[in-house]
Amino acid sequence: MIEEARGRIDYDECGEGPTIVLVPGSCSTGAAWRPVIAAWNGAFRCVTTSLLGYGATAERRTDSDPSIAHEADIVESVVRKAGGAVHLVGHSFGGLVALAVALRRQVRLASLSIIEAPAAELLRGCGELELYRAFRQMTKAYFASFAGRNVEAIAAMIDFYGGAGTFASWPQRVRGYAVETTPVNIRDWASAYGFPLATTSLATVDLPVCVVRGGASHPAVQRANALLGAHIHGATLATIEGAAHFMIATHVDAVAGVIAEHVRRAEAGQKARACSPAPSG
Repeated sequence: MIEEARGRIDYDECGEGPTIVLVPGSCSTGAAWRPVIAAWNGAFRCVTTSLLGYGATAERRTDSDPSIAHEADIVESVVRKAGGAVHLVGHSFGGLVALAVALRRQVRLASLSIIEAPAAELLRGCGELELYRAFRQMTKAYFASFAGRNVEAIAAMIDFYGGAGTFASWPQRVRGYAVETTPVNIRDWASAYGFPLATTSLATVDLPVCVVRGGASHPAVQRANALLGAHIHGATLATIEGAAHFMIATHVDAVAGVIAEHVRRAEAGQKARACSPAPSG
């Protein structure tokens, strides 16, 4: 745990080796990464946290100030505690937060992996308005349903990401946590929609980046992440066939393999640069 004046931040770590900081998405905690961590079998030092309002991480946003900067603040605190240049990995809304951290350049990052970020504003900025409307129509109906006292309104959002029946297929404990944290998730969407994503800003990201999407994900999510890969200089785009949004639980080995390979390439590149002779003259 990290204790700060503005509230606690979840912090846990295990393993040895290059440090990977893992940021989960909405309706989740750092525990969501356990299957992926287990697949690495101790090859990395893994640091996990939870976003604002989840787990033991205290909420800092308000309805009048839902800025994603507050999320970036806590992830940066986690990175600083971890020490050194870390490999930052974010899933879903956590991927959007990880991107915000990279754009702010307040902490040292060795690489960035973004998994299925809900980069709706990038769709709008790139003129992909039909797909942008898919996000907006989903959240509009979901918010209205919750306001109308449908306690399981969040099921529509989960099924948008994972396909029809995804929410119903989850264990009761997982469904219950999603229902309990619905107000936090609604604030997450305010943070996401309030985060402008200009292609000119993305082009300034100067570190190894891997963007991961699922081959069975919603077309709007697939396209948003393809655009991230296209506009971040040198980024690689990995598509995990047959996977949808919740791939860190359903396609563990594939996700773990893509991230591990990206981290190892980044580590090798860093070592090669360190060993290169200084230019003469």
